[in-house]
Amino acid sequence: MQGIDIQGILVGKNFLGRHETLVALSFSGAVGLTFLMLGCALEDYGVYWPLFVLIFHAISPIPHFIAKRATYDSDATSSACRELAYFFTTGIVVSAFGFPVILARVSVIKWGACGLVLAGNAVIFLTIQGFFLVFGRGDDFSWEQW
Repeated sequence: MQGIDIQGILVGKNFLGRHETLVALSFSGAVGLTFLMLGCALEDYGVYWPLFVLIFHAISPIPHFIAKRATYDSDATSSACRELAYFFTTGIVVSAFGFPVILARVSVIKWGACGLVLAGNAVIFLTIQGFFLVFGRGDDFSWEQW
């Protein structure tokens, strides 16, 4: 019996087709944004400073896009441009997780709101990673066609 790995599920080889995977990724993005909005809009919290993590969500794929355009040798396992893109992306993601912790530490937001924002961050960044795993392979069905 063939083992089931997470990449096989996301790529659509075993269970989900490409369109169903896109719907699942959209749903998980909506769940992540719901966690983020709950961390801001619940009556106990009511502070909208954590919405600034949306900037981190928006700019996190940009280093990957630049590295993809700048590197011409797609057969190389690693290049300085890709490694620099991984470094900047890691810095952006760590900043997105650190920002609500700092806000909670200085008592701008409550720790419950921080937890909801961190849960939303995890879901949204996993959704972004899943999107690139599914549609970033460069085959005939890529994200560039959308």
